[in-house]
Amino acid sequence: MARIIGTGSCMPRNVVTNKSMESYVDTSDEWIVSRTGIKERYISEKDENTGDLGYGAAVEALRDAGIGPMDLDYIIVATTTPHSLVPNTSCYIQGKLGAMNAACFDINAACTGFIYGLEIAQSLLNLKDKEYVLVIGTEVLSKITDFGDRSTCVLFGDGAGAAVLRKGEGILGIVTGADGTKGECLSTGDFAVSNILAGVNESKNLISMDGKEVYKFAVNILPLALEKALEKSDMKAEELDHIIPHQANVRIIESAAKRLHLPLDKFYMNIERTGNTSAASIAIALDEMNKKGLLKMGDKVSMVGFGGGLTYGAICMEWTM
Repeated sequence: MARIIGTGSCMPRNVVTNKSMESYVDTSDEWIVSRTGIKERYISEKDENTGDLGYGAAVEALRDAGIGPMDLDYIIVATTTPHSLVPNTSCYIQGKLGAMNAACFDINAACTGFIYGLEIAQSLLNLKDKEYVLVIGTEVLSKITDFGDRSTCVLFGDGAGAAVLRKGEGILGIVTGADGTKGECLSTGDFAVSNILAGVNESKNLISMDGKEVYKFAVNILPLALEKALEKSDMKAEELDHIIPHQANVRIIESAAKRLHLPLDKFYMNIERTGNTSAASIAIALDEMNKKGLLKMGDKVSMVGFGGGLTYGAICMEWTM
């Protein structure tokens, strides 16, 4: 049993509008908005790496939860763009927080990473001597974005969101899954063997995406994953007060709403201001709703996403803050 007791988020200082992208990408504001719903996104400066944004979100989440860094038993960071490979991003954040009692590890499930992190946190809180877990979704996707590819570079943004979980009733059901046979649809390619013996120069791995295939996967898996989570929670879709989908594309969210026969206003969207922030996406949206007072005690809330891998996941919970 686990429940969320605090949330936080942190965005870079630099806001990049569609209009400003027109100066270096062959695109237009009208083209981007009509196909994605995105109007602007945050792009990190040199001093805003993945761990720094994650740390900012963590500080807010701990403050909201009313606990200190030393109370944490685990720090889980979901990211596709780590601060560094060694040390991992969670250890970097632990050091900045001073959370020296926390075990730390990173996970990579792309845009579904935050939901995977919540499932792991819930499992860890079943251990007798564990009380608090911090789950962070943090990304600097601008590290791996190909700004020469106008079909993908307009989609992505940077940012971080976090949640503190503790033992207690709240999470009702979680579903996670993956289809690795479709992995090449959204990929940075294989890392080349780059050493003296191989004689291979270091290569830069940037995102490439088969948009049509990802769209087909997303519009099918979002309603399916949500229905599975509802079944595990012994709930019906119409009982949900709020649905927080991965912020990838407005058209995908609209399609999911139609398939679930739910009004679109039940789906919280901030994509027009953030773009697709991968593992941070759902966490940022959750924190926005919390800060705005949109989540009331007893509300039935679902979060649902999909991402590279291809991965997917959904969670249903009762809001207890």
